[in-house]
Amino acid sequence: MPPSDPHAHPHPHARVRVRRIYETPSSDDGVRVLVDRLWPRGLARTDARIDEWPKALTPSTELRRWYHGPEGEYAEFCRRYEAELAAPEAAAALDRLRELAARDTVTLLTAAKDPSVSHTSVLERELAPQAGE
Repeated sequence: MPPSDPHAHPHPHARVRVRRIYETPSSDDGVRVLVDRLWPRGLARTDARIDEWPKALTPSTELRRWYHGPEGEYAEFCRRYEAELAAPEAAAALDRLRELAARDTVTLLTAAKDPSVSHTSVLERELAPQAGE
């Protein structure tokens, strides 16, 4: 299938990975995508080497505040965030990342101290080859 086919199966070596934005960019990062709504504190835009910043994919301000508040709980955060990702603009942005991941490595960048319990782990699952098919 031609690479522009959105239904093409991912290249066997293509992958999605998560890195902290504060780590030094690597030559094997592929497409670097910032997936935080806010620009990371203390980081110059020129040092970040960001290729894309799809804010439609980021958790809403309300959801982010709820999660970081006293009531926030990770499993419920995941459920609420997945619901936000079903909105048309977010779904289109997810499809765009799936297309990119079908051709190259996509590195999701976040300032989260522990990406495993952040929205990036949800995005990584959503972008897995079997997701969305």
